Amino acid sequence: MTIAFRKVTVLGTGVLGSQIAFQTAFHGFDVTSYDIDDKAIAAARTRFDELAKTYQAEVNGADTAKTEATAAGITLTTDLAAAVADADLVVEAVPEVLSIKRDLYTKLGTLAPERTVFATNSSTLLPSDMAGFTGRADRFLALHFANHVWKFNTAEVMGTPETDPEVFASVVKFAADIGMVPIELHKEKAGYVLNSLLVPFLNAGMGLVAGGYAEPKAVDETWRIGTGAPMGPMQILDIVGLTTPYNILTNGGPEEQKLADWLKQNYIDKGKLGLSTGEGFYRYDN
Repeated sequence: MTIAFRKVTVLGTGVLGSQIAFQTAFHGFDVTSYDIDDKAIAAARTRFDELAKTYQAEVNGADTAKTEATAAGITLTTDLAAAVADADLVVEAVPEVLSIKRDLYTKLGTLAPERTVFATNSSTLLPSDMAGFTGRADRFLALHFANHVWKFNTAEVMGTPETDPEVFASVVKFAADIGMVPIELHKEKAGYVLNSLLVPFLNAGMGLVAGGYAEPKAVDETWRIGTGAPMGPMQILDIVGLTTPYNILTNGGPEEQKLADWLKQNYIDKGKLGLSTGEGFYRYDN
């Protein structure tokens, strides 16, 4: 037996949070998106409108009427209590900083109904690092999406030893219901399957540039020609946005900390955050 999810709330309206919300709404769920201020909400509305156009171009059956209705139908709010008041499932996609996530779950535990299931989209943190702050460890797990969810449609589901098997099965079914391919992990692994492979690859690319061994273009060109891949690590980083890898690096060991400092000084402090800001490792024409 599985739990029926009808009302889904996504916390965080950044690149991935907005995609999760849109994909979920596109497949017929009642979706609310929450972020911390009006500026973030305005940016989210723009992202939803852009996603409507992207789906029209890249997703089968995504005509103008359906995609525009999807974008318009997502409720946006800065009121956390209102966002989760009647949620069946809450998907958290806030910055990759453990203290921020723990503080958020402490609030959610008292604001959301007892029935609500919580799922973190954390890229590298273990759900057990947050479970004790949720007030419902048996109804908490990780649900991890890859960027460009409509195309790279894996949804990694990873519980803790305390996660109720019924909750786990219900989230697996939900992932399939929104057009994803559920990837079930049998035990906790920082980085799941995808980022256990991807993060070392991206860090290696940054290490080559930071160490002065090669320029971003040369690193990417080498990878594309040598493997037949469509993009190199620096291109991928620009699409993801440099804030996320920076946050991941700051939680790493001494070498990762050095790379984080380099990324901050040379890119983040200069406003070069990737594709979204028009410049990261590459410059983009808006």
